[in-house]
Amino acid sequence: MKSRRSWMGVICCCLLFVAICFALVIDKKCVFHAHSHPQFGLLLFVLPGVISSLMLQQRQVVLSLAGAVLALPFCYLLIHLCITPLRPFWQEVAWLFSAVFWCGIGALACLFVRNLLRLPRAAQRIKRPRS
Repeated sequence: MKSRRSWMGVICCCLLFVAICFALVIDKKCVFHAHSHPQFGLLLFVLPGVISSLMLQQRQVVLSLAGAVLALPFCYLLIHLCITPLRPFWQEVAWLFSAVFWCGIGALACLFVRNLLRLPRAAQRIKRPRS
């Protein structure tokens, strides 16, 4: 059962990663982006990390990153099939790996919040020494 749940987390992360990449590629196709404007769309890649980390009980960060890395070839093909590449190959690869970074940050943030919520329960279990 745990193995099936971990695969569901990886698949969920992969599908969400591809969906967000598709949405950003379509947005890039429709809107002119100057080089001086920041791209806040990369922050959307936090969502697959958070959602897949919530689905997983163990190895949240590693499996979330595995799902994102599995999605990279599909996203790269999506970029080249939907639009003509506006940037060189290495710049597209760097953009995709920065998306994986943000996915990992989302998984780490979820793990951090989960451990913070567990902290008060662990503190209650510790008995204070009597004087």
